[in-house]
Amino acid sequence: MSNELSRRDFLGACSAAACAVTLSLAESSGSPPGAAYTGTLCLFSKPLPGMDWRRLAQAAKSLGFGGIDLTVRRGGHVQPERAAEDLPKAVVAIREEGLDVPMITTELTSADDPAARVIFSTAAKLSIPFFKPGYYQYKMVNVRRELEEAAGQFRGLVTLSKQYGIQAGYHNHEEYIGAQVWDMASVIDALDPKWAGFYFDARHAVAEGGVGGWKIATNLVMPRLRMVAVKDFRWEKLENVWTAKNCPLGEGMVDWRYFANALAAGGFQGPISLHLEYDVPGETAAAREENIVAALRRDLQFLKARLREGYGAIPGER
Repeated sequence: MSNELSRRDFLGACSAAACAVTLSLAESSGSPPGAAYTGTLCLFSKPLPGMDWRRLAQAAKSLGFGGIDLTVRRGGHVQPERAAEDLPKAVVAIREEGLDVPMITTELTSADDPAARVIFSTAAKLSIPFFKPGYYQYKMVNVRRELEEAAGQFRGLVTLSKQYGIQAGYHNHEEYIGAQVWDMASVIDALDPKWAGFYFDARHAVAEGGVGGWKIATNLVMPRLRMVAVKDFRWEKLENVWTAKNCPLGEGMVDWRYFANALAAGGFQGPISLHLEYDVPGETAAAREENIVAALRRDLQFLKARLREGYGAIPGER
């Protein structure tokens, strides 16, 4: 018999391998490919700092969100030093309006931060499963050493969060360590997958990854994807300098159909947090807040449409 594979055998082997990879992704991400999205669509609370916890929840619910990605950091909806007192109050107010708090956004980068234990222990008591840590920055002096220093800090933070049963989702943000995913992937791969994964941001992945690099990054993070951040941008030339400018969903560089299909194919069922980072005008604070809410409504409708195309169904729909 010939040692060479026939064309039919070769294609069959490739198909089987592809199916195995897809099923592996689905098992690690929560559901089989083709399943409806059953996770929580969250409002990132940052763009509405003037709203108290209850009004924030009421606004989010009226827009069609199922949860809040709550800022627990300086200038956020819960100040870190008051987490023990205020985080339970905030979560109660949000849950009383029928919404969930599946994740919190922090600025924690080290287990030595005095706020870390308080935030983790309080979040654990409130059954909040995920947190976003803060950012580490390259100083561009010795990037290998700087990455290892950041890795040590992150490993310590995950070790601490594990003690309280809180999972870390590392956010890829342009210009910071992990922006291109590959550097922090080497760190995260060595950690327990139950406690450390990715909080993936397609907007920043496209800004750093160009035409195809961001698609590679999407595939890379999928087996350990915990949360997803949603926002968009476009390149604009200002005074002869190309700048990444945030914009409404669908008006920028991110291929949302591709991304939604990738999430569905990977069986992702974690929280999806909608961000609003672009400028929204308003003659008064009240008018600007009203315009922000309108912008969020429009972006959420766009997001739901893309998820519907990828998953077939989303929360509250059949």
